[in-house]
Amino acid sequence: MELIRGIHNIRSKHKECVLTIGNFDGVHLGHGAILARVKALAKEYNSPAAIMIFEPQPREFFAPDTAPGRIGRLRDKVKLLEGQGIDYVLCMPFNPKLQQLDAQAFCQQFLLDGLSVKHLVVGDDFRFGCDRQGDFYYLQEFGGLHGFDVENTPSVLNALNERVSSTLVRDALERGDIAAAQMNMGHSVTLSGRVIHGQQLGRKLGFPTANVHLKGIKSALSGVYAVTFMVDGISHNGVANIGVRPTVQGKTPILEVHLLDFNGDLYDKYVQVTFCHFIRAERKMASLDALEKQIQCDKEEALRFFANQ
Repeated sequence: MELIRGIHNIRSKHKECVLTIGNFDGVHLGHGAILARVKALAKEYNSPAAIMIFEPQPREFFAPDTAPGRIGRLRDKVKLLEGQGIDYVLCMPFNPKLQQLDAQAFCQQFLLDGLSVKHLVVGDDFRFGCDRQGDFYYLQEFGGLHGFDVENTPSVLNALNERVSSTLVRDALERGDIAAAQMNMGHSVTLSGRVIHGQQLGRKLGFPTANVHLKGIKSALSGVYAVTFMVDGISHNGVANIGVRPTVQGKTPILEVHLLDFNGDLYDKYVQVTFCHFIRAERKMASLDALEKQIQCDKEEALRFFANQ
């Protein structure tokens, strides 16, 4: 699968595609149904199966302070989409220039001139263009005039008869229900990133941590978890905190992982953290001594969790 950054990098081999457009945050079971339809149509047309996503996600561009937390980082999303058998992901920069395009210009520049779309699959609540002028019915009309079909995406219901969506997954994560999130995603909850140098406070407290850089994203995950930590193809057990670390006046979200069965240098390693069990919410402790005692309790709960697996 190719990751293509920007419409200017589209080549002739990418055109005449079957396309879907969306955020695809979490790549859940509902997304899987959309992508299965895109792949089936691509096979029918003998065309590339393609996805258009935006970075940052539109709500993050318009309202960064109130935008919902992400289920996964861009790299995690791309890896999951690759596993779905898509030919390429077109990642469009969401910037003022794109924001100002009206619906007609968006369709002309991207769907026709840029991609020569053969078939488009989107949700019937999809909105686009300056001031959200364009909708599903606009696309149907535009496609009819320019020779491509537009269809809406199917809804997928889970065992509780709920419509599977990124919002449903995000709500589960925000209440610490990892099992519900996994059920609706159809895969584990993971975040990946590079290990960076931190304040080494954990080491001073007797709990050295690997600090995983989240590159400023706001995560839907928050709190303390039992996790597995994949590095160099080997999985280790650990206990992780994701959040702003209020006890030490932290402000930038970071993922810190204390490994239960590993000693060594992890700096600059690219790692994948899988969230297995929610332990507690992040909260401010009265002192560093109180924090040290709480971390020991968290570690013991993580050890109990893994012992029972």
